[in-house]
Amino acid sequence: MIPFRAFDPRVEVNGRTILSVLEAIPDYKEYALGVLEKNGIQGLHRGSWHAQQSWLDAFRDIAGEIGVFTLYAIGRCIPDSADWPSDIETLEGGLASIDIAYHMNHRIGTVPMFDAETGKMVEGIGHYAVRKLGPGHADLVCDTPYPCDFDKGILAATANKFKAARDIVSIRESPDCRKTGAPSCTYTVRW
Repeated sequence: MIPFRAFDPRVEVNGRTILSVLEAIPDYKEYALGVLEKNGIQGLHRGSWHAQQSWLDAFRDIAGEIGVFTLYAIGRCIPDSADWPSDIETLEGGLASIDIAYHMNHRIGTVPMFDAETGKMVEGIGHYAVRKLGPGHADLVCDTPYPCDFDKGILAATANKFKAARDIVSIRESPDCRKTGAPSCTYTVRW
């Protein structure tokens, strides 16, 4: 699977999530707005919705022009920028909440891809799936259209946000990833 290609052209991302680009690179706000506008994201505000493919196209431009570390920085802003479940208290819960938050911030038509009231999740954008391997040990498998560095940023920020004060978190990336043509990336998390 090649990142930067939406699985379904009807999928949209909320403006609140896209605003993480401006939070990640505040010194380059004009550049970021220009890249977003060039890729069809105009009228950006917290309540707006924009084509996922447009945001992915902006990621491709940012990666090529500034570098993939910027994608990592954008990912690190996601847990504080995007809509997120509010009842998370542990790192394990935080990891599991990534997939829910991911679906909460995307929609097809006017239907959000996660309904908090019913717990119903709509397929079509991939997942951030957690596989518990033991106490303080889990894999996060990402099969989304987003770039690997963005996903690593989300994972690192989520781990930092929900870890206990005594926890030391390590994240290891598997050598097989979407950058090399694999269908997913796997990150092993220990705490």
